[in-house]
Amino acid sequence: MPALKPGAHPGQVLDSEFMRPFGLSRAALADAIKVPPSRIGAIVRGERRITAETAMRLSRHLCTTEEFWLRLQAAHDLTKAKAAFGKQVNAQVKPRRTSTREGGPAPEQA
Repeated sequence: MPALKPGAHPGQVLDSEFMRPFGLSRAALADAIKVPPSRIGAIVRGERRITAETAMRLSRHLCTTEEFWLRLQAAHDLTKAKAAFGKQVNAQVKPRRTSTREGGPAPEQA
């Protein structure tokens, strides 16, 4: 099985790291977390996002954290956004010349 790429859709992680190793079918997982099987199918195919509610259900059944699933989704979303808009954003938005380490506003120049 090929390694997952950074920013992989959470459905790929769900399938390769949880469902296959545990022998869980889409229908069995859906029944266990009380969602329609079509939701699991769409997530595994990369057609549906992991919502906060689904993250809660998956984490409860699979003994992970909600944040695990939501971070996977955020990483996937950011990977897609960078591919789609990265060059445009870098060309249009210039970095601020002065800033603080904490990320807050820079002190007034004297």
